[in-house]
Amino acid sequence: MKKTTEAQTTGPRTTNHGTTELDDSWSEGPVVRSLVVSGPVVRGPVVPPLDKFSRVKLFLCDVDGVLTDCSVFMDGKREMKQWNIQDGLGLRLLQRFGIKVGWISGRASPATEQRARDLQIDFLRQGKESKVAVVESLLAETGLKWADVCFMGDDLLDCGAMKRARVAVSVPDGCDEAKRLAHYVTTARGGHGAVREVVTLILKAQKKWRLLAEEYAR
Repeated sequence: MKKTTEAQTTGPRTTNHGTTELDDSWSEGPVVRSLVVSGPVVRGPVVPPLDKFSRVKLFLCDVDGVLTDCSVFMDGKREMKQWNIQDGLGLRLLQRFGIKVGWISGRASPATEQRARDLQIDFLRQGKESKVAVVESLLAETGLKWADVCFMGDDLLDCGAMKRARVAVSVPDGCDEAKRLAHYVTTARGGHGAVREVVTLILKAQKKWRLLAEEYAR
């Protein structure tokens, strides 16, 4: 029987790769996160880290590959990107409950700036190589700590911030290094509802999702 390690901020721990019992108190949302078997990332039936999601006060994410599928369309004059509407609504719902939202991209893009403006994103930082330094500047500005952060990334540039955040999330088409650091890997791909999936988990963990569902069902 192969041994499987589960990615944690305090270091890996070895578990038996078998059936995992689910917490009866959790019946909503995805129940999959990443597991590593001697290198490549595989997927196993385990519950998302709700204790971590319940403490999130600041949601930060990469742009290309997380909010988009990494595609960029150019016609020689301008740049266009495709955005997921449900992702956008989800971020606005986080803000409604006092959770700040920020986008951190290593690549400056007018299309990203326009979308961030449309959604009234709290923080947009582009063209910065060190995402750790960017996050630390935001923490100083907000008075928050790494323990308050959910960071969502998909590539090598995101790994430093993912390693430090209370909860790190990646997407199924992210690089192996990012997925190994993740406490949770979404079922949805980047640009196809991955951010909304995480937003839903955060709001459910913080007992806000049912309030929203009841409100919008009136």
